Amino acid sequence: MRIDHLNPWFGLAMAAVVFSPHATRSDEPRLPRPYSQLIPLYTPLAPPKPDEWLWQHPEPGQTFAEYKASKPIRAEANRRVIYIQPLGEFSQTQQKILDRTCEYMHLYFGLPIEKQKPLSLDVIPAKARRVHPSWGMDQILSTYVLDQVLIPRVPRDAVAVLALTTSDLWPGKGWNFVFGQASLQSRVGVWSIYRNGDPDAGEEEFRLCLRRTLKTATHETGHMFSMLHCTAYECNMCGSNHRVESDRHPLWLCPVCLAKLTWATGVEPVGRYERLAAFCKENRFVEEAEFFQKSIAVLQGE
Repeated sequence: MRIDHLNPWFGLAMAAVVFSPHATRSDEPRLPRPYSQLIPLYTPLAPPKPDEWLWQHPEPGQTFAEYKASKPIRAEANRRVIYIQPLGEFSQTQQKILDRTCEYMHLYFGLPIEKQKPLSLDVIPAKARRVHPSWGMDQILSTYVLDQVLIPRVPRDAVAVLALTTSDLWPGKGWNFVFGQASLQSRVGVWSIYRNGDPDAGEEEFRLCLRRTLKTATHETGHMFSMLHCTAYECNMCGSNHRVESDRHPLWLCPVCLAKLTWATGVEPVGRYERLAAFCKENRFVEEAEFFQKSIAVLQGE
């Protein structure tokens, strides 16, 4: 399945970086218009609590200028397709979650989305699996998926390849689990629907599972465009240490991260917001639809 009908306008990541304690970057003195116009709509990120991501993983943030100077991954004329690789078995309802996620990612990044044929979990050997020592669920090693499953399968025209699995993920020694994990430079990532709730339990549960899946998919793909975690505002690129923290973060990007994304992909901000608002309205994401409409009004000077 390929989604490619826009008119182009042109874990959580595990990054090996040394960070200064509890630094935030809420100021962006050189953030250009129109992104700077959006700042009043956003809530600055509060100081972290002891169980939250920035408390346990202090990070300095990343300004728009720093992002551009880092030589990030960007969409190019011959490398602009985002590939979604299903990994393992999906129920009919989980398949609906996957299909709507592909649709949303197309609107979010403004790039073609290609859904690959599913891969069996047989590609994951015993050495890359475990049963959680305390909780008892089966888990697969996210770093194995990145390094051994995805990197050898990256197509030439891929700007990113993202695996989705219904299995729980863990990234290695010292970790219980991750919602997802991505490389900042290798253009691969993986995320799991396992901890997103039961989409078969009812309409509200389906929407909750879909919202959580959209958050993780877009967050991890943001990392594949070399975007670090946001430390400035409540933003989709904020790190999350647990489910409550993840649910608190919004589905939208802050102005700084939006500037990074549009610079990396070439998507036009107003048209992007219009398409995202329509998707959210159709899927009854009321808060998100209203926020995207407010953003449109600000950018259009209303």
